Parts: sequence; structure tokens; C-alpha cells
Amino acid sequence: MNDKIRNVAIIAHVDHGKTTLVDALLKTSGTFRDNEKVQTCCMDSNPLEHERGITILAKTTGVNYKGYKINIVDTPGHADFSGEVERIMNMVDGVCLLVDAFDGPMPQTRFVLKQAISYHLKTVVVINKVDRPGADPERALNEVLELFMDLGADDEQLEFPVVYTSALNATSSLDKDVASQKPGMDPLFETIIETIPAPQADPEESLQFQPSLLDYNKYVGRIGIGRVDRGTIRLGEEVTCLRLDGRQSKFKIAKLFTFHGLDRVEAKEVEGGDICGIAGLPDIMVGETVCASDKLEALPPLRIDEPTMRMTFGANTSPFSGKEGKLLTAQKIADRLYEESQKDVSMRFSVDAQSESFVVTGRGELHLSVLIETMRREGFELQVSKPTVITKTIDGVECEPFEDLQIDVPDEYAGSVMQLVGGRCAETLSMTSENGQTRLVYVIPSRGLISFMNAFMTATKGYGIINHSFREFRPKVNKAIGQRSLGVLVATDGGVSTAYALKSAEERGTMFIGPGVDTYEGMIVGENKYDRDLAVNVVRTKSLGNQRSANKDVTVVLKSPRRMSLEDCLDYVNSDELVEVTPKSIRMRKKILNTEERKKYEAHHPEEYGK
Repeated sequence: MNDKIRNVAIIAHVDHGKTTLVDALLKTSGTFRDNEKVQTCCMDSNPLEHERGITILAKTTGVNYKGYKINIVDTPGHADFSGEVERIMNMVDGVCLLVDAFDGPMPQTRFVLKQAISYHLKTVVVINKVDRPGADPERALNEVLELFMDLGADDEQLEFPVVYTSALNATSSLDKDVASQKPGMDPLFETIIETIPAPQADPEESLQFQPSLLDYNKYVGRIGIGRVDRGTIRLGEEVTCLRLDGRQSKFKIAKLFTFHGLDRVEAKEVEGGDICGIAGLPDIMVGETVCASDKLEALPPLRIDEPTMRMTFGANTSPFSGKEGKLLTAQKIADRLYEESQKDVSMRFSVDAQSESFVVTGRGELHLSVLIETMRREGFELQVSKPTVITKTIDGVECEPFEDLQIDVPDEYAGSVMQLVGGRCAETLSMTSENGQTRLVYVIPSRGLISFMNAFMTATKGYGIINHSFREFRPKVNKAIGQRSLGVLVATDGGVSTAYALKSAEERGTMFIGPGVDTYEGMIVGENKYDRDLAVNVVRTKSLGNQRSANKDVTVVLKSPRRMSLEDCLDYVNSDELVEVTPKSIRMRKKILNTEERKKYEAHHPEEYGK
């Protein structure tokens, strides 16, 4: 037993301040030099994580505090990345449950706490953002206690210590009074050392190590990150990996490192109880056991969350293919997807031989859209289909994923939201109203959340807050849900859009483009007022005769087009449409670009269009 090590995970609902708290712990522990410049949310190394303010992949760090080595794992809060949280529970001996003093426990708080309780981990409750206007630490703490009891925590688990913090200001206290907050995180560090037990791992026994996370490096290949369950792991040592399929693979530890601050520190040996990363086996997988070759004992395998959403990725086939990106071919896309699958166990892909495209599966729309956005920034051009849920057959019955859905909305919009959700086969669990805000809790098929965000934001005028997390597979609901109800305006001709043509087109609906935009036949340029598609010419110019002024076109006043982000487009498209993604542009298009061919296809396949 190495009593100078503590392994702890920071768990919480999205946006409750996990990464900011890790910042504060790193900065107040003396991990950085006084003159070292460190950015905010320094653990979020991916540019997308900074822009979106979310943690996408779990990250490990370590600090030294008063002779103790404290390994800290910063976990994602979004439901799409919840599989990472579950596996991390196997690496640590305790958790810091972070709760916003204003919001209190949220849907993902329930999920992560349920995992911690099921693994019998010691919990330190951290009430964060105590200085936020309207914060009520006492109410938040009472709600946390209720949540512990709801989840069946035993008497020992209910005796949790509480620390009050403002991670943004790097202050903390053991008292709920904001005035008692003092600079530094000493109260939290002391509580972690006192509450979280040291890992039960004898460095003298034979080796057992199990990767809970993966990383990938072009030079050393796949890296397995986990805790040394027992024994000591040494650089250059020959060990055996007991595979999930029963095989055995012998290999040498080519690289071995531990974590300190933002750095990986190369090590020659790591003792039992410590968290480390190893390289040397190109296809090492989460849940496999690395052990001494003379004593083969497998640890229980870890559960890896199955993907619930699929999309089709393919090379860009639009008339604008190759104009904006550098990485264009299906082979380049395949290589990139393979590289991603090496470090993200929740993402998988297979080749669709008929269409020379790839079926990519993941944990949700956000999970897949982050991958698409990353590839776009790397110079890829690709086209992607509408996300669809993955069904599975259980006891001879076709089942689909269902999710817990929580909506917080001003009272005046509650009726609109209930009507909107009701049309998507949601089951109401509860409805409460307090201080002008209504909280609605549902169970809804995952299909019902596809194409939901645009309609939800419109119905609540942007004031609604939505949270959802995977619940279970249930028998499939025999109803078409998740399709857009309105038709689109589709360009009939290629060219540059004109104000003259757009003026008449916008009378038919809402435009997605303004004048001076390059278009092609089959490109979606707007939304129709009605439930059918309409072909429009957006490149037409006014014919000028002797009686007309060449300057008259200047007086055309157009409405601002609706701007669509990548997520908006993925939410918006129907099954007969694609999203074209390039480094410079995101466009929506029909799968069949030619107007006449598309009409013929629709006439012969009415079932695909709900007719």
C-alpha cells in the first residue's frame, strides 16, 4: 500500500466548473513556475474544447502537495462522453463531485454520482460557484443529499465531507459563508488526503495493469493509460497482455510515463497504485490486462458503452469538390477515421462497399460533430448524412435507445415546449414550477432529439435550457419521428446568387444565403413555408431594356439570411439530404443534385418521403 498516493476523479454535470477547478488545483499547488504563463482551462488542450467550453476527452494530471502525489483525472461532463467517466471509476479511489451552487444537481450529476456509488468510491462534495449571483449553497447541498439517498447510498457514503469553492477565483473554504472564502485550495487538498483512501496495491507482488483510457501518438502508436493495480511496471520489461478475446500477446514496455501538471514525465519504473501510460503494443485495448509473463491473472474486463448514433461519411462529390480543401480522397478519410478509432473507444467505423463511404458510429450528435469539425480544420472535404440511431434486437424485439430529458424554461414557454416534445413520443415524468421557471422531465427516444434543437430554441426564443443523457434500450416506437416537417428551397441553377433573384425567392420562405454566394444545382438555399420542397432560381438577373435603369436593382432590400452552424445543419437535414463540409464552408445539399432526376426518384419512392 503506497500511502503517499491519492487517485481522484473530478466529476460533474457539464459547465459546473470541473476543468476550472483543476486549473485552480494546479496553480495553487505550486505546479507551475511563478513566471509561467498558463491559459484558462489549461487541461483542455484541444482548440475545440476551448471554443465550446467543454471537455471532450478525459485527461490525467498530477500534483505534489505536502509530500503526497495526487493524481487528478478531469472528466467530460456532456452525456455523449459519459463512457469515459464510467471507465475512469476503475482508475481512482475517490471522486470530487462538483455541484453548481446556483443550479444544484443536474441530469449528468445523477449519472456520474450513480457510477461513483456503484464502484463504492469515497466522495468529496464540492459546492462550486458560491460567489455566483443567486447562488444558494445550502439548497444545493440539501439537493445533493437527496440525490445520494435516491441513488441508494449507504450510511458510510452519506457521511461525505463538503468543501465550498469559487474555482474561477481559486478560493475555497469549509464554511458555506462566502465571506469565509480564502485564496488557495488547501481545504480541498487536505480533505482529499483525509477522505480518499490510498490505493491498495502492493509494489512487491507480480504486475497487473489495466488501461482505462487510450491515447495515440504517431511515433509510438497507441498508449494505454491506467492504474498499476499491483506490482511495479518497468521500462524495457517484457510483459504479457491478456486480450479480451482470450489471446495472449507478449511485448516490451517501449515507453513509460507518469503525469505532472500539463506534462508527461518519462519514467523508468512506476509502482503499484500510481497512474501511468504505457506504449509498446500497437493494438492494446481498454479493459485488457498487462501482467508479468510468469503469472497470468486477468482483471475483470471494463464495460465499454456501445455507440447509439450512426452517420455516413464520404468524399465530397459536389460540383465544388476540391476547391477549398486539401484532403479529398476516400483513402485519406479512411486513414483519419482509423487514427481516431485508435484513441476513442466509443467511436467505430466500417466501409460501405456499395457507396465508397464509411459508416461511423458514436455516442451522440455532439460526439460525431466534434470529429467532423476537427477533420474540417485539418483540411478535409467530406459529405455526411443525417445522424440516425442504432437499434438492436433484444429477446427477439427491435429496441432503440431512450434518454432522460430535462428542460428548464420560463413559464410562458412551457406550453409550447410540452406540445413540441409531445409530438416526439416523450413520456412525462414530472413538471415543477418555481420563481417563474418550469422544469420538465421526460423519457424520450433518442430519435426524438434529432432535429430538435432548432425547433426548441425557436419555441423558447433562446431562453430554454436542455440536458439529456442515455437511459436504456426499449422496444422501438412505431412512429416516424425526428424528420423535419418543413420543405426546403433548392437551387435549380449554378452560379452566383443575386439580390434580384433572392428577393422573389425569400417570399417563399427563409433564406440561408445572401447575394454574391456561389451555388450549384441541388444546393439547399432556404426553407420553404410549406411541407414540400420547392426548386428556385437564385442566380437569375434582371434583363435590362431601354426603359429600365441599371441602378434600380440597388434598391432591393433583403432580410438577413439564417446562419447555420455545423450542428444546426446536422440537426436540420432530412434523410434525402447531405451536409457538405469543407475547411471554408458548410453547405446543405440534396443527395440527388439534378432537379429532374430528383423529381423522378421522389415519384417512384414515395415511402422515403413520408408520402
